[in-house]
Amino acid sequence: MLAQLSIRDIVLIERLDLAFEPGLSVLTGETGAGKSILLDSLSLALGGRGDGSLVRHGTDRGQVTAVFDVPMQHSARSLLRDNGIDDDGDLIFRRQQSADGRTKAYVNDQPVSVQLMRQAGQLLVEIHGQHDDRALVDTDAHRLLLDAFGGLSEAATDVGTLYHHWKEAERTLRRHREKVEAAAREADYLRSSVEELEILSPQDGEEDALAEVRARMMKAERIAGDINEASEFLNGNASPVPLIAALVRRLERKSHEAPGLLEETVELLDLALNQLSDAQTAVETALRKTEYDPKELERTEERLFALRAAARKYSVPVTGLPALAAKMIADLADLDAGEERLVQLQARLTEARAAFEISARSLSQKRHHAADALAAAVMAELPALKLERARFTVEITTDPEGGAEEGIDTVEFHVQTNPGTRPGPIMKVASGGELSRFLLALKVALADRGSAPTLVFDEIDTGVGGAVADAIGQRLKRLSSTVQVLSVTHAPQVAARAATHLLISKGPVEGSETVATRVARMDEGARTEEIARMLAGASVTDEARAAAARLLSGGT
Repeated sequence: MLAQLSIRDIVLIERLDLAFEPGLSVLTGETGAGKSILLDSLSLALGGRGDGSLVRHGTDRGQVTAVFDVPMQHSARSLLRDNGIDDDGDLIFRRQQSADGRTKAYVNDQPVSVQLMRQAGQLLVEIHGQHDDRALVDTDAHRLLLDAFGGLSEAATDVGTLYHHWKEAERTLRRHREKVEAAAREADYLRSSVEELEILSPQDGEEDALAEVRARMMKAERIAGDINEASEFLNGNASPVPLIAALVRRLERKSHEAPGLLEETVELLDLALNQLSDAQTAVETALRKTEYDPKELERTEERLFALRAAARKYSVPVTGLPALAAKMIADLADLDAGEERLVQLQARLTEARAAFEISARSLSQKRHHAADALAAAVMAELPALKLERARFTVEITTDPEGGAEEGIDTVEFHVQTNPGTRPGPIMKVASGGELSRFLLALKVALADRGSAPTLVFDEIDTGVGGAVADAIGQRLKRLSSTVQVLSVTHAPQVAARAATHLLISKGPVEGSETVATRVARMDEGARTEEIARMLAGASVTDEARAAAARLLSGGT
């Protein structure tokens, strides 16, 4: 419920703090006293349209704060939590309005968008008046009200879930069919490509490995000639080894003839022969290491060029060929198994649609029963509201072949205001006063179902006589046993039924020429005087006071 409303610098209000109680509260006062300012302020705090003209003259900005005490499981709390707003304790809605037209919105001191504030506000407060048609203009709201009355909200949610499952099955089938059809159009290309790639059989990392082998063999080819030349020099016909060996033998023989002369020369030549022998061995080892099969180089190059040609053909890097092959094989498998998969998905779609249709038909039947009951409940309220000749019906149009998240029904409230007139949609047929009374009858019939925890009725008793006003007061009182009700009224019969009576007045601020709106909570004596004024007008008589006392004794 609305626990508190604080207003700062809005129109004629400089500073006002109001505490509200459960049950029925009425706001009365002379025309122009400022009752509409309070409702405009509350609407602003609930995310209503801002306007710089609302700011009190001479100030830069105004502010309205509304505090709500609602259960922890209330849908408004869930909405705020889903949007990252802390909802511990009371819910505090604060709206700042600048004179330049800009506004700022806060919930529990966290900045929020005006849209989120409005969405949460609609879950907390409903404001209704003769020209406020928000509850009745949208046929979606009619369906929601009927479901709430019949206790069908959960069933409707289940139908919505089944509808989404059905549509998801449709999308899955459509995507798979498009995929199979696309694959079928490329079947020949796919098969030839798969065959080619399977023959090629590219492996991960193969290009780098082949390139390394090729580079190594080409390098060996380049240096092998030099090593062969060295080998030919050391081991061929022109090798100096035999000449040096023969020279060593001759010198060894001569060394006996001249002792001490040739020994060192022979020793050095012998050492040279040993080193040349080692060089021969090293060259032969190097030759063996540089040996390669030219055919292997050819095969390596052919493999490398084949991989790169395939990469160019399919516009992928060589490293992407294995993945491409796997994808093409999978696509071909999808094509080959496509018909079987299509049959499975079609069966799933048929099953999902059948589940939705069964649930939607069941919900539709329950809605038709609830429609009769709701119409009867509303009709029972109409005579006392001076609508005894009117008829209220809940028209349900059912399209079994259609279907939507809300089911297969379109729900619309129709009325016939007088016998012989053509019935039609409530918004087109009912006048402003009739509309407000139909709305009240609906709210009474719905009681605490499908309603915000706080209902505000703005002068819905305008233009009705004493008996009808008394009937309106009775019904507002009955409503207030399940939800908080605030009513702006000019009817004493309504005011007398209130648990809390607030008087709105306007007058000059003491010591200033400024005019301000004031709100006072009245005790029993003050209530009697105010209701007497409402009965008698400007001149309050003792008879009016006595009548007011009788209303109060009967109203409460």
